[in-house]
Amino acid sequence: MAKFRPLHDRVVVKRLTGEEKTAGGIIIPDTAKEKPMEGEVIAVGAGARNETGAIVALDVKAGDRVLFGKWSGTEVKIDGEELLIMKESDIMGVIETA
Repeated sequence: MAKFRPLHDRVVVKRLTGEEKTAGGIIIPDTAKEKPMEGEVIAVGAGARNETGAIVALDVKAGDRVLFGKWSGTEVKIDGEELLIMKESDIMGVIETA
């Protein structure tokens, strides 16, 4: 990916691919799949400024696996890769891996 640095409290997320089959084994065609609401954080901004002007760092970091709202973010294409740029507040949480 090209060097891209999001500003302020914005986060760049790569959407993770959705399930290809249902639990019962039925293959889901691309046209019927819902876009997944799970992704990997690729890059984060420096943080938002608080009332006193100090920068408050973000809670997420590159490499985190996150859940976000269905309509969150703006879809962009950087070096042919489809990514989302969203505010940290659009992220619902980090998925902790064991």
